[in-house]
Amino acid sequence: MREIFAGMPWWVKWIAVPVIAIVVFGGLIASVLGFVIEVLFKVLVFVILVGGLIFVVRKFMSSSSSRGEW
Repeated sequence: MREIFAGMPWWVKWIAVPVIAIVVFGGLIASVLGFVIEVLFKVLVFVILVGGLIFVVRKFMSSSSSRGEW
């Protein structure tokens, strides 16, 4: 691979090849990136909901145990 790029000008290695890769694989890259962001968002929502549930349950348990109803 190095022999192929050895005789090429710098702009081919650093501009043309990445642009071609983005054009060819751009849709795939966008799909993967969108999927990763979607999964991270869902994980964040899950963590917030579980944390809220734990907070509410602890608050309820501490208020009910302090009254001695159990």
